[in-house]
Amino acid sequence: MSVRVERDKETGVAVVTLDRPERHNALTLEMARELGAAWRAFRYEDEVRAIVVTGAGGRAFCTGIDREDAGRVPQPSSPYTIDDPLLAIGPKANDLWKPVIAAVEGMACGGAFYLLGEAEFLIAGENATFFDPHTTYGMVSAFETVHMAQRMPHGEVARMALMGGAERVSARRAYETGLVSEVTAPGGALGAAREAAAVIASYPTEAVQGTVRALWSTKEASRAQALAHAPHLVTLGNLPAERQAELFTRRGGGHRLR
Repeated sequence: MSVRVERDKETGVAVVTLDRPERHNALTLEMARELGAAWRAFRYEDEVRAIVVTGAGGRAFCTGIDREDAGRVPQPSSPYTIDDPLLAIGPKANDLWKPVIAAVEGMACGGAFYLLGEAEFLIAGENATFFDPHTTYGMVSAFETVHMAQRMPHGEVARMALMGGAERVSARRAYETGLVSEVTAPGGALGAAREAAAVIASYPTEAVQGTVRALWSTKEASRAQALAHAPHLVTLGNLPAERQAELFTRRGGGHRLR
């Protein structure tokens, strides 16, 4: 299995780790199913009161869906619908209202934002970088952009999405714009996230989950409405898969780090 789950009964904290470091923790279809199953299982585990999600290896939190698996997902011909295997990889999509903290080291890009967008807050090592390469390769950034628009100022999300793979947002800049709540030394994000989760897990769980639910209710309506438009924008705006592949083979350097 490429998704590891560890539970600490003493603290009430579970750690979900994307464990595919040789592929920068890119998500396979099986990993997407494992994540959904893990979040749903936590709903019934009263001993788990807070959760940390992270990536193995230190080089990347997650780089989105694995390109090989993406090509295995058949799509309907209608521009009004899309089959996206990442739609249900986050905790909120699986009706889990226990607090989730993301610990980010290295790269976090593309489909990683489905997970980051459904965490309560993010802690990042100084080496973390955030970027969204969709437009570079002829793809609409819709679901990812909607998730990030709940966390960052409009102009910052627009710049990250429209600049595509040419620009990387540093952990420090992510902290300045509100995407990240704490920056640690490289390698320190998981430890800091565990500590924060343990504090939260020590409080009465009904109050904690009620607070999580209240916070999400403040943006739920606008988020749901925006996500409803996303499938049409993707199907109408994406280049055909073969054209996307051509752009991938010609990708180059020139990344800007802020």
